Amino acid sequence: MTKTKIYITQPIAQSALDRLEKRGDVEIKINPDATKILPYEMLLEEVKDCDILYCLLHDVVDKKIMQSNPNLKAVASQSITPDRIDVKGATEIGMPVTVIPAVVTDATADIAFGLLLCVARRIIEADKFVRAGGYPGAQSALFLGGDVSGKTLGLVGGRGRIGKATGLRGKGFNMKVLYWGPNKMTPEDEKEYGFEFVEFDELFKQSDFVSVHAAERPETKHLISDREFKLMKKSAYIVNSARGPIIDEKAMVRALQNKEIAGAGLDVYENEPQIEKELFQMENVVLAPHLGSAGKDVREAMAQRVVDNIEALIDGKTPPNCVNPETLK
Repeated sequence: MTKTKIYITQPIAQSALDRLEKRGDVEIKINPDATKILPYEMLLEEVKDCDILYCLLHDVVDKKIMQSNPNLKAVASQSITPDRIDVKGATEIGMPVTVIPAVVTDATADIAFGLLLCVARRIIEADKFVRAGGYPGAQSALFLGGDVSGKTLGLVGGRGRIGKATGLRGKGFNMKVLYWGPNKMTPEDEKEYGFEFVEFDELFKQSDFVSVHAAERPETKHLISDREFKLMKKSAYIVNSARGPIIDEKAMVRALQNKEIAGAGLDVYENEPQIEKELFQMENVVLAPHLGSAGKDVREAMAQRVVDNIEALIDGKTPPNCVNPETLK
Protein backbone atom coordinates (compact mmCIF):
# COMPACT_ATOMS: atom_id res chain seq x y z
CA MET A 1 0.00 0.00 0.00
CA THR A 2 1.35 3.40 -0.98
CA LYS A 3 1.23 5.75 1.96
CA THR A 4 0.45 9.46 1.80
CA LYS A 5 3.45 11.38 3.12
CA ILE A 6 2.58 14.31 5.35
CA TYR A 7 5.10 16.89 6.53
CA ILE A 8 4.19 19.00 9.59
CA THR A 9 6.20 22.16 10.15
CA GLN A 10 6.00 22.18 13.99
CA PRO A 11 4.60 19.94 16.75
CA ILE A 12 0.78 19.81 16.94
CA ALA A 13 -1.82 18.29 19.27
CA GLN A 14 -1.10 14.61 19.93
CA SER A 15 -4.75 13.63 19.49
CA ALA A 16 -4.66 14.89 15.90
CA LEU A 17 -1.46 12.94 15.22
CA ASP A 18 -2.99 9.80 16.75
CA ARG A 19 -5.99 10.15 14.50
CA LEU A 20 -3.83 10.32 11.38
CA GLU A 21 -1.60 7.45 12.45
CA LYS A 22 -4.56 5.17 13.15
CA ARG A 23 -5.46 5.33 9.46
CA GLY A 24 -2.49 3.19 8.57
CA ASP A 25 -2.18 4.76 5.12
CA VAL A 26 -0.10 7.81 6.04
CA GLU A 27 3.55 8.46 6.80
CA ILE A 28 4.16 11.47 9.04
CA LYS A 29 7.30 13.55 9.46
CA ILE A 30 7.37 16.45 11.92
CA ASN A 31 9.81 19.24 12.58
CA PRO A 32 10.23 18.74 16.36
CA ASP A 33 11.45 22.27 17.15
CA ALA A 34 8.64 24.49 18.46
CA THR A 35 10.99 27.29 19.52
CA LYS A 36 11.38 28.98 16.14
CA ILE A 37 9.84 29.25 12.70
CA LEU A 38 11.17 26.71 10.21
CA PRO A 39 13.60 28.58 7.91
CA TYR A 40 12.32 29.01 4.36
CA GLU A 41 15.18 27.06 2.77
CA MET A 42 14.62 24.15 5.13
CA LEU A 43 10.90 24.13 4.36
CA LEU A 44 11.77 24.17 0.67
CA GLU A 45 13.85 21.02 1.15
CA GLU A 46 11.38 19.19 3.36
CA VAL A 47 8.44 19.75 1.04
CA LYS A 48 10.27 17.89 -1.75
CA ASP A 49 9.51 14.61 -0.05
CA CYS A 50 5.85 14.89 0.95
CA ASP A 51 2.41 14.59 -0.60
CA ILE A 52 0.63 16.99 1.75
CA LEU A 53 2.18 19.95 3.55
CA TYR A 54 0.66 20.66 6.98
CA CYS A 55 1.74 24.22 7.77
CA LEU A 56 1.08 26.73 10.53
CA LEU A 57 0.05 30.37 10.29
CA HIS A 58 3.62 31.70 10.41
CA ASP A 59 4.91 29.55 7.52
CA VAL A 60 5.46 31.31 4.20
CA VAL A 61 4.30 28.97 1.43
CA ASP A 62 4.80 30.53 -1.98
CA LYS A 63 4.52 29.15 -5.49
CA LYS A 64 8.22 28.23 -5.49
CA ILE A 65 7.71 25.90 -2.56
CA MET A 66 4.61 24.35 -4.10
CA GLN A 67 6.33 23.75 -7.42
CA SER A 68 9.47 22.30 -5.82
CA ASN A 69 7.74 18.92 -5.60
CA PRO A 70 5.65 17.62 -8.54
CA ASN A 71 4.08 15.08 -6.16
CA LEU A 72 2.79 17.67 -3.70
CA LYS A 73 -0.99 17.35 -3.72
CA ALA A 74 -2.18 19.96 -1.23
CA VAL A 75 -1.33 22.57 1.38
CA ALA A 76 -3.28 22.10 4.62
CA SER A 77 -2.94 25.18 6.82
CA GLN A 78 -3.73 25.49 10.52
CA SER A 79 -4.77 29.09 9.92
CA ILE A 80 -8.17 30.71 9.58
CA THR A 81 -6.96 32.98 6.80
CA PRO A 82 -4.16 31.92 4.42
CA ASP A 83 -2.26 35.20 4.83
CA ARG A 84 1.16 33.73 4.08
CA ILE A 85 0.13 31.26 1.40
CA ASP A 86 0.13 32.15 -2.28
CA VAL A 87 -3.44 31.01 -2.93
CA LYS A 88 -3.47 32.56 -6.39
CA GLY A 89 -0.32 30.67 -7.33
CA ALA A 90 -1.72 27.46 -5.87
CA THR A 91 -4.88 27.84 -7.90
CA GLU A 92 -2.88 28.43 -11.07
CA ILE A 93 -1.09 25.11 -10.64
CA GLY A 94 -4.24 23.30 -9.49
CA MET A 95 -3.22 22.77 -5.87
CA PRO A 96 -5.91 22.80 -3.15
CA VAL A 97 -5.29 24.98 -0.10
CA THR A 98 -7.28 24.29 3.05
CA VAL A 99 -7.72 26.35 6.20
CA ILE A 100 -9.71 26.00 9.43
CA PRO A 101 -12.94 27.60 10.67
CA ALA A 102 -12.95 30.44 13.18
CA VAL A 103 -12.29 28.63 16.46
CA VAL A 104 -9.89 31.12 18.09
CA THR A 105 -12.26 33.96 19.05
CA ASP A 106 -12.22 33.69 22.84
CA ALA A 107 -8.59 32.61 23.07
CA THR A 108 -7.43 35.66 21.09
CA ALA A 109 -9.71 38.01 23.04
CA ASP A 110 -8.22 36.60 26.25
CA ILE A 111 -4.72 37.43 25.01
CA ALA A 112 -5.77 40.95 23.96
CA PHE A 113 -7.20 41.70 27.36
CA GLY A 114 -4.30 39.99 29.10
CA LEU A 115 -1.85 42.24 27.27
CA LEU A 116 -3.97 45.25 28.21
CA LEU A 117 -3.84 44.34 31.91
CA CYS A 118 -0.14 43.46 31.84
CA VAL A 119 1.03 46.68 30.23
CA ALA A 120 -1.28 48.98 32.20
CA ARG A 121 -0.63 47.41 35.60
CA ARG A 122 3.08 46.80 34.87
CA ILE A 123 2.82 43.13 35.81
CA ILE A 124 5.83 42.00 33.75
CA GLU A 125 8.07 44.71 35.21
CA ALA A 126 6.99 43.82 38.74
CA ASP A 127 7.55 40.11 38.12
CA LYS A 128 11.13 40.73 36.97
CA PHE A 129 11.76 42.94 40.00
CA VAL A 130 10.55 40.32 42.47
CA ARG A 131 12.52 37.54 40.75
CA ALA A 132 15.64 39.67 41.09
CA GLY A 133 15.10 39.81 44.85
CA GLY A 134 13.26 43.10 45.15
CA TYR A 135 10.14 43.78 47.17
CA PRO A 136 9.13 47.45 47.38
CA GLY A 137 6.23 47.07 49.82
CA ALA A 138 2.48 46.83 49.49
CA GLN A 139 1.86 50.54 48.89
CA SER A 140 5.08 51.51 47.17
CA ALA A 141 4.82 53.99 44.30
CA LEU A 142 7.48 52.10 42.33
CA PHE A 143 5.08 50.33 39.96
CA LEU A 144 2.25 52.81 39.65
CA GLY A 145 0.40 52.03 36.43
CA GLY A 146 -2.72 52.85 34.50
CA ASP A 147 -6.19 52.10 35.86
CA VAL A 148 -8.37 49.76 33.81
CA SER A 149 -11.79 49.50 35.43
CA GLY A 150 -14.16 52.24 34.34
CA LYS A 151 -11.88 53.50 31.56
CA THR A 152 -12.65 53.73 27.82
CA LEU A 153 -11.75 50.89 25.48
CA GLY A 154 -11.65 51.65 21.75
CA LEU A 155 -11.88 48.76 19.30
CA VAL A 156 -10.41 49.25 15.82
CA GLY A 157 -12.46 46.74 13.82
CA GLY A 158 -14.83 46.11 16.71
CA ARG A 159 -17.63 44.66 14.61
CA GLY A 160 -15.75 41.38 14.10
CA ARG A 161 -15.85 38.28 16.29
CA ILE A 162 -12.67 38.90 18.25
CA GLY A 163 -13.34 42.62 18.59
CA LYS A 164 -16.77 41.93 20.06
CA ALA A 165 -15.35 39.32 22.43
CA THR A 166 -12.65 41.73 23.62
CA GLY A 167 -15.24 44.45 24.11
CA LEU A 168 -17.34 42.13 26.27
CA ARG A 169 -14.30 41.53 28.46
CA GLY A 170 -14.02 45.29 28.79
CA LYS A 171 -17.65 45.47 29.82
CA GLY A 172 -16.79 43.03 32.60
CA PHE A 173 -14.38 45.70 33.86
CA ASN A 174 -17.11 48.35 33.65
CA MET A 175 -15.39 50.01 30.71
CA LYS A 176 -17.06 52.25 28.17
CA VAL A 177 -16.57 50.49 24.83
CA LEU A 178 -16.23 52.43 21.59
CA TYR A 179 -15.74 50.85 18.19
CA TRP A 180 -14.91 51.86 14.64
CA GLY A 181 -14.87 49.88 11.41
CA PRO A 182 -15.85 50.14 7.76
CA ASN A 183 -19.26 48.75 8.69
CA LYS A 184 -21.43 49.47 11.70
CA MET A 185 -23.22 46.89 13.79
CA THR A 186 -26.96 46.66 13.52
CA PRO A 187 -28.79 48.82 16.08
CA GLU A 188 -29.89 45.60 17.74
CA ASP A 189 -26.28 44.39 18.13
CA GLU A 190 -25.12 47.77 19.44
CA LYS A 191 -27.83 47.62 22.07
CA GLU A 192 -27.05 43.99 22.96
CA TYR A 193 -23.29 44.54 23.28
CA GLY A 194 -23.48 48.05 24.67
CA PHE A 195 -20.86 49.36 22.24
CA GLU A 196 -20.90 52.86 20.75
CA PHE A 197 -19.79 53.56 17.17
CA VAL A 198 -17.52 56.60 16.74
CA GLU A 199 -15.60 58.03 13.82
CA PHE A 200 -12.00 56.90 13.33
CA ASP A 201 -10.28 59.98 14.79
CA GLU A 202 -12.65 60.16 17.74
CA LEU A 203 -11.80 56.61 18.76
CA PHE A 204 -8.14 57.53 19.16
CA LYS A 205 -8.93 60.81 20.93
CA GLN A 206 -11.32 59.34 23.47
CA SER A 207 -9.87 55.92 24.27
CA ASP A 208 -7.69 55.05 27.23
CA PHE A 209 -6.93 51.73 25.53
CA VAL A 210 -6.96 51.15 21.77
CA SER A 211 -7.25 47.47 20.83
CA VAL A 212 -6.66 46.47 17.21
CA HIS A 213 -8.92 43.86 15.60
CA ALA A 214 -9.04 44.91 11.93
CA ALA A 215 -8.45 42.41 9.14
CA GLU A 216 -5.15 42.55 7.26
CA ARG A 217 -5.82 43.94 3.80
CA PRO A 218 -3.89 46.29 1.49
CA GLU A 219 -6.03 49.20 2.73
CA THR A 220 -5.33 48.45 6.40
CA LYS A 221 -1.54 48.39 6.15
CA HIS A 222 -0.24 51.16 8.44
CA LEU A 223 -3.81 52.10 9.27
CA ILE A 224 -2.31 53.31 12.54
CA SER A 225 0.77 55.49 12.12
CA ASP A 226 2.24 58.78 13.34
CA ARG A 227 -0.99 60.71 12.85
CA GLU A 228 -3.07 58.32 14.91
CA PHE A 229 -0.55 58.12 17.76
CA LYS A 230 -0.56 61.92 18.00
CA LEU A 231 -4.35 61.80 18.40
CA MET A 232 -4.12 59.49 21.41
CA LYS A 233 -3.97 60.60 25.02
CA LYS A 234 -0.48 60.60 26.52
CA SER A 235 -1.89 58.26 29.19
CA ALA A 236 -3.33 55.80 26.64
CA TYR A 237 -2.12 52.35 25.63
CA ILE A 238 -2.31 50.44 22.36
CA VAL A 239 -2.84 46.67 22.12
CA ASN A 240 -2.49 44.60 18.95
CA SER A 241 -3.58 40.96 18.75
CA ALA A 242 -4.74 41.12 15.11
CA ARG A 243 -2.05 41.46 12.44
CA GLY A 244 1.26 43.31 12.73
CA PRO A 245 1.22 45.39 9.51
CA ILE A 246 -1.92 47.26 10.64
CA ILE A 247 0.37 49.30 12.90
CA ASP A 248 3.35 51.18 11.48
CA GLU A 249 5.88 49.70 13.90
CA LYS A 250 8.49 52.41 13.40
CA ALA A 251 5.85 55.07 14.05
CA MET A 252 4.85 53.24 17.25
CA VAL A 253 8.48 53.26 18.39
CA ARG A 254 8.61 57.01 17.80
CA ALA A 255 5.37 57.54 19.73
CA LEU A 256 6.71 55.54 22.68
CA GLN A 257 10.08 57.27 22.63
CA ASN A 258 8.41 60.71 22.50
CA LYS A 259 5.97 59.72 25.28
CA GLU A 260 3.01 60.39 23.02
CA ILE A 261 1.43 57.20 24.44
CA ALA A 262 1.90 55.40 27.75
CA GLY A 263 2.68 51.91 26.48
CA ALA A 264 1.89 49.00 24.18
CA GLY A 265 0.90 45.34 24.46
CA LEU A 266 1.81 43.38 21.33
CA ASP A 267 1.18 39.82 20.21
CA VAL A 268 1.85 40.47 16.51
CA TYR A 269 4.48 42.40 14.56
CA GLU A 270 4.87 44.06 11.21
CA ASN A 271 7.69 41.82 9.98
CA GLU A 272 7.37 38.64 12.03
CA PRO A 273 9.56 37.16 13.38
CA GLN A 274 11.67 40.35 13.23
CA ILE A 275 10.72 43.02 15.77
CA GLU A 276 11.91 46.63 15.96
CA LYS A 277 14.92 46.37 18.28
CA GLU A 278 14.01 49.51 20.23
CA LEU A 279 10.93 47.75 21.62
CA PHE A 280 13.12 45.27 23.52
CA GLN A 281 14.54 48.10 25.63
CA MET A 282 11.18 49.57 26.64
CA GLU A 283 9.74 48.55 30.02
CA ASN A 284 6.33 49.96 29.06
CA VAL A 285 5.95 47.46 26.21
CA VAL A 286 4.77 43.87 26.69
CA LEU A 287 5.86 41.50 23.91
CA ALA A 288 4.26 38.11 23.23
CA PRO A 289 5.16 35.71 20.35
CA HIS A 290 1.76 35.54 18.59
CA LEU A 291 0.05 33.61 21.40
CA GLY A 292 -3.52 34.41 20.31
CA SER A 293 -4.60 30.82 19.76
CA ALA A 294 -2.20 29.19 22.23
CA GLY A 295 -4.73 27.52 24.48
CA LYS A 296 -4.51 23.73 24.75
CA ASP A 297 -8.16 23.08 23.93
CA VAL A 298 -8.17 25.61 21.09
CA ARG A 299 -4.99 24.26 19.49
CA GLU A 300 -6.39 20.74 19.69
CA ALA A 301 -9.58 21.87 17.97
CA MET A 302 -7.51 23.61 15.29
CA ALA A 303 -5.39 20.54 14.60
CA GLN A 304 -8.48 18.34 14.41
CA ARG A 305 -9.97 20.62 11.76
CA VAL A 306 -6.76 20.35 9.72
CA VAL A 307 -7.01 16.57 9.96
CA ASP A 308 -10.62 16.76 8.75
CA ASN A 309 -9.31 18.47 5.62
CA ILE A 310 -6.41 16.05 5.16
CA GLU A 311 -8.59 12.98 5.53
CA ALA A 312 -11.03 14.34 2.97
CA LEU A 313 -8.18 14.94 0.52
CA ILE A 314 -6.79 11.44 1.00
CA ASP A 315 -10.24 9.88 0.64
CA GLY A 316 -11.03 11.81 -2.53
CA LYS A 317 -13.75 13.89 -0.87
CA THR A 318 -14.27 17.65 -0.77
CA PRO A 319 -12.44 19.15 2.24
CA PRO A 320 -14.76 21.11 4.54
CA ASN A 321 -12.55 24.22 4.41
CA CYS A 322 -10.95 24.61 0.98
CA VAL A 323 -10.25 28.19 -0.14
CA ASN A 324 -9.87 27.30 -3.82
CA PRO A 325 -12.39 24.49 -4.44
CA GLU A 326 -12.07 24.94 -8.19
CA THR A 327 -8.79 22.98 -7.95
CA LEU A 328 -10.69 19.89 -6.82
CA LYS A 329 -12.56 19.39 -10.09
